[in-house]
Amino acid sequence: MEYNKAEIKCEACNREFGSQGALATHNYAKHNIPLTNTPEENKSRISKKTIFLIMGILAVIIVGYFFVSGRILTGNATSDVQKITLSFKNYNYYPNTITVNVNQPVEITLDNSIGGCYRSFNIRDLGVSYRSSSPSDMIKFTPTQKGSFEFACGMRMGIGTINVV
Repeated sequence: MEYNKAEIKCEACNREFGSQGALATHNYAKHNIPLTNTPEENKSRISKKTIFLIMGILAVIIVGYFFVSGRILTGNATSDVQKITLSFKNYNYYPNTITVNVNQPVEITLDNSIGGCYRSFNIRDLGVSYRSSSPSDMIKFTPTQKGSFEFACGMRMGIGTINVV
């Protein structure tokens, strides 16, 4: 004697089951769907994979925005470059005292009046050491700590002070 039973199929893998209980057990074991959910609730359920995918896409968009826009996630930093040109006057750098802002990029240019060892520019305490071969070279760095620091040529014949505020 044959009887006609309603088809009960898993929506995720299309497998047939004889009862709702068997389907619920299968969904719990194979698809991480809690046993308390009804098939209608399961249809509206967003999977964990979908949530992680959406979160990943949002993270990529946010990181991409900050990368493309040049903004830094810290609120106190700025992308404005502080440009300074040093000359040679009275056997020393001129000006021999300069002031810059902390966490803001600095570009120092040594003009064509500077020659010899004075073109080797160092700020030891800030980790800056650069040999400028021409006025088109720029000494680029970003000071990350406040204070007064000595700058000097390679032979310490020319010296000055950079104040980071």
